[in-house]
Amino acid sequence: KQWYQRRVAITAGRPIIFDIRATPRRITSPTGSKDLQTVNISLRVLSRPDPTALQTIYRKLSVDFNDRVLPSIVNEVLKSVVAQFNASQLITQRQLVSDMVREQLVERASDFNIILEDVAITDLTFSQQYTAAVEAKQIAQQEAQRAAILVEKAVQERQQKVVQAEGETQAALLLGEAIDNNPGYLKLRRLTAARQIASTIARSQNKVYLEADSLFLNIRDTSKDEELTATTSSKSK
Repeated sequence: KQWYQRRVAITAGRPIIFDIRATPRRITSPTGSKDLQTVNISLRVLSRPDPTALQTIYRKLSVDFNDRVLPSIVNEVLKSVVAQFNASQLITQRQLVSDMVREQLVERASDFNIILEDVAITDLTFSQQYTAAVEAKQIAQQEAQRAAILVEKAVQERQQKVVQAEGETQAALLLGEAIDNNPGYLKLRRLTAARQIASTIARSQNKVYLEADSLFLNIRDTSKDEELTATTSSKSK
């Protein structure tokens, strides 16, 4: 198979053996982005010589053609492509950047009779200053979101207190109207209170002696009703 083949170029009467198998190579190149950020990009390149142009390759580049050509054209293409993108775009549009690098690198390598089987970005890093700036920006955004949540919570609590106060005011007004329109309402409330007091005392193990006034059972005494009516009316106003 061609993958395992070796080709021989006859030069000056002696054979020169070329390995035409595709060989991987990792190339790292520092370059600059459109917004002047330093970017370190590593490429994995799978290359092989063109079997039909071995004599030309040996005559111009010798056997170590990969070492002579690939680093220079990789740097050239990376600088050309990366300079078209901002640092953030290099991350969000990584696939587009990789496709552009592959297309231009394949075309550039063909000028030297080198066939590129595959080109892929394996690593992409930024300078420490840019990384620190990105982290600081993320922290600031998180703090801003947290502050916005606290403000929203405070506004909701305030609205809740306003609604609660309005409800209590409305309840006081309704209570005042009920007392004015129906004097017997107070007697009913006193009976309810007396029932609750009696139920609490009944469950106690101690003996307690209370008067009717203490249990609000002296219904005929209207003095307290008048006092309570006057108090409720003043609050409702």
